[in-house]
Amino acid sequence: MTLIGMLHHRKDPTTVIKSYAYAVVAKAEGAKFFYFSPGEVNFVNRSIRGQVYENGQWIERLMPFPDVIYNAGSPEKLAKSKEIIQKLKKEIPFTTHSIGNKWNVTERLKEAKEFANYLIPTDIVKDTEHFFKFIAAFEKVVFKPSDGRKGKGIFFISKKEDDFLVSYDTNHIRYSRQQLYDFIKSKISKGTHIIQPYIQSVTKSGQVFDFRLHVQKNGEGKWVITTIYPRVAPTGSFVPNINNGGFTNYLDPFLQQEFKEEAFNIRRTLEYFSLSLANHLDELQMVQYEEVIDEIGIDIGLDENLKIWIYEVNWRPGCPPAFYLELDVVINMIKYAMYLAKNQKALTEKIKAIKKQHIEEQKGTPIIAITGSAGKTTTKAFLASILSKKWNIFESKDYWNTTEHTKKHAVEIQPSHKAVVLEYGMAYPGVITEHCSIIKPNISIVTNIGMAHVGNFDGDIKKVAHAKSELIHGMDQEGILFINKDDPNSTYLETQKFKGKIISIGVKSNADYRAYDVTYVDNGMQFKMKLQGKEILFFIPILGEHHVYNALNAIAVADYLGIAPLDIKLGLLFRKPPRRLTIYNCRDNITLLDDTVHSHPEGVRAAIDVLSNIGKHRKIAIIGQMRELGDLREEEYRKVGEYVSGQKIDILITYGFRTDEIGSQAKVKGFSPENVYHFTNKDKLHELLSRIIEKNDTILVKGASKTNMFETVKFIDQNFK
Repeated sequence: MTLIGMLHHRKDPTTVIKSYAYAVVAKAEGAKFFYFSPGEVNFVNRSIRGQVYENGQWIERLMPFPDVIYNAGSPEKLAKSKEIIQKLKKEIPFTTHSIGNKWNVTERLKEAKEFANYLIPTDIVKDTEHFFKFIAAFEKVVFKPSDGRKGKGIFFISKKEDDFLVSYDTNHIRYSRQQLYDFIKSKISKGTHIIQPYIQSVTKSGQVFDFRLHVQKNGEGKWVITTIYPRVAPTGSFVPNINNGGFTNYLDPFLQQEFKEEAFNIRRTLEYFSLSLANHLDELQMVQYEEVIDEIGIDIGLDENLKIWIYEVNWRPGCPPAFYLELDVVINMIKYAMYLAKNQKALTEKIKAIKKQHIEEQKGTPIIAITGSAGKTTTKAFLASILSKKWNIFESKDYWNTTEHTKKHAVEIQPSHKAVVLEYGMAYPGVITEHCSIIKPNISIVTNIGMAHVGNFDGDIKKVAHAKSELIHGMDQEGILFINKDDPNSTYLETQKFKGKIISIGVKSNADYRAYDVTYVDNGMQFKMKLQGKEILFFIPILGEHHVYNALNAIAVADYLGIAPLDIKLGLLFRKPPRRLTIYNCRDNITLLDDTVHSHPEGVRAAIDVLSNIGKHRKIAIIGQMRELGDLREEEYRKVGEYVSGQKIDILITYGFRTDEIGSQAKVKGFSPENVYHFTNKDKLHELLSRIIEKNDTILVKGASKTNMFETVKFIDQNFK
């Protein structure tokens, strides 16, 4: 006869209502049952001072170690007895293993890929800036504690023109931006919070609802559906949780009322989904912790297209609130505990087999390499940010793009990484070939072919394209290549013998992935594109149309890899690489743009475009020397000067050897001579800035890090704080 021990943090079973039901059902199923708490365990004589239920009362008895332990207490309160519980686990099988809080479950499902597209994009709110980027992208969001329960602490926040509507329970309050800033800051200072776009399931009468899918293992160790039921929020509330005043109904009448002819198919879909997800999470538990799980509650919604979205997964879902199903839950658990006691050897073998299968499935990891004359680091940052929302990835550090860096990356990449995102830089022929010999990519991006390093290639853009084509020759020849259809120089790329698939991106051309309606908005760019048959509005928190191209590359790769549009939107709210059009808000409404990492003619023109678009009053451009242009230097400087003259820039300042060519050509094209300055001495440049900078100015500092133009950024920031 199987002996079941029910472990709980409370010493007195009369304070744990469900203990009665478990004792009665165990007896009915032919098992012995007792209740105990950690302090009653004696490892010396392998006994436990427990309580048995006899003749309607609990009686204290000295019991031997049980065959199986039903783990029923609060993990938080049992944590103080961690050593005792760990010792018991080494000898006795346990039911009810933790799968973690909301965030942990999300991360597990992201890593495993199969169910990742059912997850609502979710982020931990790191700070208030992160929150406001998120709401700028999604407009309606859910903000809640990462470890919340019973629908408590959930806020629904939406952008309403110049202010925000914050809703909780049945309350709706308008906040200014400052009030919302203070509210979010206060909440995240007290505990970890997560944020999600708001996916709404609404009945025909306008009430919010979701479904609870309750699944358990039975006496054969197989997953079965205990129940599926809808939960409907009170009128005016966003939270359908029963503890928050929500109510429930039988599944079939609800489906018939809300979905008519689709009712049968939806029921079957919910049943299949609940069992599939339970099996999937069970396998993840085996792979990661060599444990099995036996009961979960899954809360899901259906959007207007009847797509399933996972709101959260609970590993201690409790009994259903109605329909007399409490005993069904208890019966399944008791029968499963008896199965667990008798099948430990078989379960151990199953876990080994699942782990071995998982290792085999790790083959075929996407290895993505990015090269190009401009945009490598930002494209890499966008793509890594998107993929990391779903998977555990390896990302090269910003600007770590030499072959020595790639050698280090080859050592650091682990089997647990579901994707690899790398940046391949080059200044001379043969370098990218060496990159590919160290780590061979199966997905490649060539952002563009431009003037960067052209001086090392005899001033011939075709030779630059030839060197960049080493990525095409060195990658998996049946892989996927992404190229910029708007870039005329990319037509020189050597794709003729490539046997894989070529996918194009663009804004002006009819590319495979095309952005349109590109506009400047507060602190970033908006654009639309068709993705998976739908028009999607995207936001990126970085200025400049050239960065839309970088985002397009990332979107295209992510879409090819099966990432959902909502997750792509979330990933685009990336950690911007430093000194890439970073905005400083100085005193007197002075705006400073820092773009001082790299500098080449295309990049200068792109930065000038940003200055021209965001400057509301006087616009000042400070342009530093561009290196490695070779014999094309003067010609390219003159082209930049001509470009500046047509962009409504008010003051042009150049710094460095021969950069006066830029100003000279600007004057030839009609730029006012008294507003053109040139310096080779930075102190004198700074003296001028001290005199001429005025209230409401917008100032661009553009230059390469080798020319130390960041010193000018620091000077302006420190003197105009």
